[in-house]
Amino acid sequence: MQRTIWTSGVALSVFATTAPASAQLATQAPAGSVSASTSDTAAAPSLTNPQAADPNGAAGNDIIVTGSARAQRRFGVSYEINSLSQTDVKLLAPKSFADLLGTLPGIHVETTGGEVQNITRLRGIPTDRGLLIFQQDGLPLYHEVDGYFFNAGDGMNRYDLMTDRVEVVQGGPAPIYASEAAGIVNNITVSGTDTPRGKAQLTIGDIGLYRGDVMQSGPLGHDTYYAIGGFLRYSDGYRDNGFPNDRGGQIRANIKHDFANGFVKVTGNYLNDHNVFYLPIPIANPANPSQSLNPWLNYFTGTTNSPSFRDVTLSYQDPNGALRSVNRDLADGRHMVYGNLGVQYQGDFDDWLVSFKGGATKGKNTFDALYSTTNPSDANAFAATYRAAAAKAFGAVDHLGYVIAGTNTAYNPYGQSGLVMPAQYRAADSSFYSVQGDLSVTHKFATGFGTHDVKVGAYTSFYGDTQYQLYQQYLIQVQGQPARLDLLAYSASGAVLGKVTNNGALPSTNALGIGKVDAKMFAIYANDTWEITSGLRLDGGIRHEWYSYNGFEDFTKTVTNTMLTGTLANTVMALTGNAYQFRLSPQVTNWTAGLNYDFTRHLGAYGRASHIEVPPTAGTAFSTTPTPTYTKANEYELGLKASFGHNYVYATGYYTQFNPLNGSYPDPTTQYTTNVPFIGKAVSKGIEVDANVEPVRWFSVSGAITFADPQYDNLYNPSQPSQTIAVAGKQIIREPKLYGHVMPKLHFESGPNLFDVYGTMNFVGREYVDYLNSTELPAYQTLGVGFNYTRGSWQFQVVGDNVTNNHGLTEGNTRSDVFGQGTAVAVYGRPLFGRNFRFVLTKSW
Repeated sequence: MQRTIWTSGVALSVFATTAPASAQLATQAPAGSVSASTSDTAAAPSLTNPQAADPNGAAGNDIIVTGSARAQRRFGVSYEINSLSQTDVKLLAPKSFADLLGTLPGIHVETTGGEVQNITRLRGIPTDRGLLIFQQDGLPLYHEVDGYFFNAGDGMNRYDLMTDRVEVVQGGPAPIYASEAAGIVNNITVSGTDTPRGKAQLTIGDIGLYRGDVMQSGPLGHDTYYAIGGFLRYSDGYRDNGFPNDRGGQIRANIKHDFANGFVKVTGNYLNDHNVFYLPIPIANPANPSQSLNPWLNYFTGTTNSPSFRDVTLSYQDPNGALRSVNRDLADGRHMVYGNLGVQYQGDFDDWLVSFKGGATKGKNTFDALYSTTNPSDANAFAATYRAAAAKAFGAVDHLGYVIAGTNTAYNPYGQSGLVMPAQYRAADSSFYSVQGDLSVTHKFATGFGTHDVKVGAYTSFYGDTQYQLYQQYLIQVQGQPARLDLLAYSASGAVLGKVTNNGALPSTNALGIGKVDAKMFAIYANDTWEITSGLRLDGGIRHEWYSYNGFEDFTKTVTNTMLTGTLANTVMALTGNAYQFRLSPQVTNWTAGLNYDFTRHLGAYGRASHIEVPPTAGTAFSTTPTPTYTKANEYELGLKASFGHNYVYATGYYTQFNPLNGSYPDPTTQYTTNVPFIGKAVSKGIEVDANVEPVRWFSVSGAITFADPQYDNLYNPSQPSQTIAVAGKQIIREPKLYGHVMPKLHFESGPNLFDVYGTMNFVGREYVDYLNSTELPAYQTLGVGFNYTRGSWQFQVVGDNVTNNHGLTEGNTRSDVFGQGTAVAVYGRPLFGRNFRFVLTKSW
């Protein structure tokens, strides 16, 4: 059911990801059937009912629309694509959208941040999103991959029963059909038909999860149909914040009218969702890694999120010198609210297929999170770093001591771990909008040398967002739900002379940012699929984009808050009244070329080369010293495919150059204690294999395994080209050389009763937190189990994740890991979630 694609890193994926054989074959669908990236092709067949794909049981006939001029069967395309139906997703029962994508080959994910906005990296591309673009019915909800502290991927897209299927293109023609794209995740929504149908689903989890999903569709009148659905969800979360972790929901609806030669469809969706963000935690004493911090900060349930940050006051000074203060609540988490309206039209005029898609999104994201910063410190050693400053400010200081912030209650860190640590409260808000439209014409015609299917189109978007940022660093306990700490200066008699902190706030650790950017872009693209002979197809495409950015960032300075006396933490950031004006008009060009040959209806091969250019993003405006950077990637793919009944295998080899790679890296002339700009490239090569083996009707094994070799290469200082860096040849940070997913499944029947029992094994190889590969994140594996019982229109499911409570650490501590953590094995990171179970009851009609 799934397949693989190429990007950076040596990868080998061996077994199809998650669901049993679903649809692996494909030749081009009849002319005029459906345009690429629309939502109105025949629904992908269920993986548990492969006969729906092919009455002869041949797996591989999924109809796909993403990345293609017209709807095609999967086997016939010259690129890696996976199609996940509702049945597939239900079987996998992912904890998040990123968790779902992690079952596919070539996509490495870190899902430990919570339900939304996790890390998805495609084939070793060294960015947090991996140039993986999310779409809904062929259009993004927001044009760029990332806005200000939100992303247009799993930050805005939620999976529910209104998603008919998810199509994922890895590499291939993605840069022709989307901007900034090395891959596309296309969420194709449910459309109504002449047959009324619906589904309701209740999910209860042992983490305090309660979720209800519902969908209803059917006819409204002659050739007019509707679909509506969504979800509501409440969850206490995998870690104990002391307050709810996820609360909110989504509703989506559409009305579609069919014509004799096409259709028009009007869509709308609204999301209002709170999601608390989990940040890395220390798991061991950095000075003594053998000392576990688990007694105070539990590996599976502990977090530095805390009720002590439910009412935080953050202040800054406006240009007139007036002090402005805002109260923030950590429990608000990432609060995403937006509405989207869209329209789709498609008409077939005698082999001329006209398609238009348009959408408009407007919303706001408020973000409250407590970020990890530096490693925990010995309490006495930490206090000693402020001794001189306290003595200068307060006079004859005899000693420093800790109290619970805002009280006189003494706190002795040595009654616990003996450690204290800083954490940064981040409040970051953004209002955003994005209007986009795509118009294309596809024409198929015959020549003396086969047939051509030519698609030409234009895409435009007007979008922008605002920046409102307030940061403040606090001193906290090293324990779950920590309290804020004050560090006080005492005289010899025990009298309080002054405070180093102010209600937990550390001196000179605040930040302020206010800005705005508006952007517009226009793109033209063309693609030709040339069917030379039956089974032999050559396709090529090109896309050119023009951008224009207009924005500003306010200048700031640090001033003394005269209202704060008796504390070292008496500074605030202030607006100067001036702003840096940002203007930029970049252009980029993308292209792709692919060749596919099907030897038989069961065996085929393909090859492809693609070039991707990513311009400086609109967010570059949010700096008073912007450094626009262009990113380029060259991708090369070679794939083999085989499908025999319910058994299939797709193997793809890839080689990707990410060039130029711009970043700030350790400076070898200072023994790697400071950073300087370096440019160069990252290289990734590998093989991905996606397969399903079903030797008998009642047993199957599917999976996806990726072996990769992601590494930095040829990094040099642009101001001193002869200066290279020791990271050349090192493994790209947070990118493993092995990762995958395997699922064995038993299926048996007893009269009207259907049973499925299955297991899942997920595994990730060794990674590194830093460019020098000095601190490793050890390899880990997790085991999951599942049980499905189906009787008629009812289904009951039990799913368990990490049932053996295996340990595994992700991410590290990115705020301070550029030189490693000072230990051979990471002592700071985001641990895997512990054992958990979900119970799902579904009724269809």
